[in-house]
Amino acid sequence: MMKETFLGVDVAPVTYKRVISEISRNIVSGEQSTIVAVNPEKVMEACKDENVRELINSSTLQIPDGIGIVWASKWRGGKISERVTGIDMMSYLLHFAEQKNLRVFLYGAEEDVVSKARDNIEKHHPDITVAGYENGFDGDEDQVVQQIQDCQADVLFVALGSPKQELWIRRNKEKLGVKVFQGVGGSFDVWAGKEKKAPKLYRDLNVEWLYRLVSDPKRIKRQLALPKFAFCVLTKSL
Repeated sequence: MMKETFLGVDVAPVTYKRVISEISRNIVSGEQSTIVAVNPEKVMEACKDENVRELINSSTLQIPDGIGIVWASKWRGGKISERVTGIDMMSYLLHFAEQKNLRVFLYGAEEDVVSKARDNIEKHHPDITVAGYENGFDGDEDQVVQQIQDCQADVLFVALGSPKQELWIRRNKEKLGVKVFQGVGGSFDVWAGKEKKAPKLYRDLNVEWLYRLVSDPKRIKRQLALPKFAFCVLTKSL
């Protein structure tokens, strides 16, 4: 698959279905898959930190999470035609795991959040096997790794925030028999009902960032990455 590059950061021109297809092939061939969501904020962070850039580019699939990435691709005549968001990718993977009898493990967030997320996932996917979960405040990393191994997890969702979750995955994936890894940021909060997805109107208009900013004005510092990214696109600095 030919990936597109923005300021040195790779992004795959994929859809949800193509991601699932790629993962299916990797499982058959015995290869592990790592999924990282890429948005303008993460691209700008990678510009400042070479480790973050290498971390993203070394993943199996870099999904176009932000509408800014889609817009930049269209501006350059690229092939990224739609967003593939982290939270919705997680939903697709949960459905895939349920269909294929794959064992799921949830790692990260606070205890009440991850436990509630597990409960709601099991309600929405009655045939899924959530083999185990652990909150993100257990300081013994080796113990968490052993717990995931003991549960024989096939799909691992890590919610530690970026890039911490991706660093955790890279540090431990060789020790684990897990087939699919995804860093999911605040997705457990959504599954637990602690945070809400943007209303459908915002999603349809691709302005979820505006909804999140209005809901939490403190995000303004993070979202300053959006105009910086746009400037790079318009000045053909990509």
